[in-house]
Amino acid sequence: MTQHRPSQAELTAFLQAEFPQNRCTLEELDEVDGSVVVAHPVGESELRPGGTVSGPVMMTLADVALYIAILARIGIVPLAVTTNLAINFLRKPRADRRVVARCRLMKLGRSLAVGEVWIFSEGEEEPVAHATGTYSIPKAS
Repeated sequence: MTQHRPSQAELTAFLQAEFPQNRCTLEELDEVDGSVVVAHPVGESELRPGGTVSGPVMMTLADVALYIAILARIGIVPLAVTTNLAINFLRKPRADRRVVARCRLMKLGRSLAVGEVWIFSEGEEEPVAHATGTYSIPKAS
């Protein structure tokens, strides 16, 4: 694994350069444990009937949060890929606020990383979703 742990600025620059279509932003990076906070603005086109945030928006947010948390620990390894992502939708998110993900890794091995993500409507205490995911980490060359 890469020894250099990227800074919040380096991770943000990587995300912007490699995924310009992505609307997620890295809000916080705990440089000790690599946990992250990632946010996604909610637009009119991302709402479902009844004014709820679409599932794909929250799944994207969870996946990006996991990816960034892993890269924060192992360095920028673009070929780390999702092998599993499971999400439980707990309550209706607010349509007028960003969705915010708090992610921490539960296990970081040589070939797999497992993490969990709690998703909230910005400013709310109760989570709107909980996700777990596994990433495959490529072998160091």
